[in-house]
Amino acid sequence: MEPNNKDIETQTTPPPSQQQLEIEVAFDYSKRAQWLRAAVLGANDGLLSTSSLMVGVGAIRKDVKTMILAGIAGMVAGACSMAIGEFVSVYSQYDIEMAQIERECKVNRVEKCVLEAKRKRLPSPAKAAVASGVAFAVGAVVPLMAAAFIRNYVVRLGVVVGAVSIALLGFGALSAFLGKAPLVKSLARVLIGGWIAMGITFALTKLVGCIGL
Repeated sequence: MEPNNKDIETQTTPPPSQQQLEIEVAFDYSKRAQWLRAAVLGANDGLLSTSSLMVGVGAIRKDVKTMILAGIAGMVAGACSMAIGEFVSVYSQYDIEMAQIERECKVNRVEKCVLEAKRKRLPSPAKAAVASGVAFAVGAVVPLMAAAFIRNYVVRLGVVVGAVSIALLGFGALSAFLGKAPLVKSLARVLIGGWIAMGITFALTKLVGCIGL
């Protein structure tokens, strides 16, 4: 007796509810990966921006107080800038996607509960702003802590560069893991880029200080 085709289709095709669940789980993991990657990039930005600012100020002012104050100012300003920029950017994306969802629901005559479910899946501008600002501040803490308790100028600069280099390697490795990129190339790119940024900032600030502008 030959099996019924309908029975075979029923056995091989998972129920719609299961398919929907798999799509939702995949979507959630994808969204989490995007948030984690954004947090890593924000922390890396805070690390490099603050350390470059501190090294640049340290090129003309050797006391630890001035360097720390410059780093704190850079951390606060950078975190606020990142948070506001992320809020505006994500809110713009939210408005565009929400308008598109509403148009699709009107065309397809979707119920309000479905519209609400789709709205909840969109990224939150407030959460994005907080995450971006906090990530920047976390990265900025590294050079601040490295320089806070060292009085000798040369040693302090060396410790800041060393601590930032180690942190850059950590962020580079995490970025490579999230982006499925080659580890060595990612580490080299992040580390050399950080050294170039700090070197240029130090050299130009030193030059400006020497010519008396």
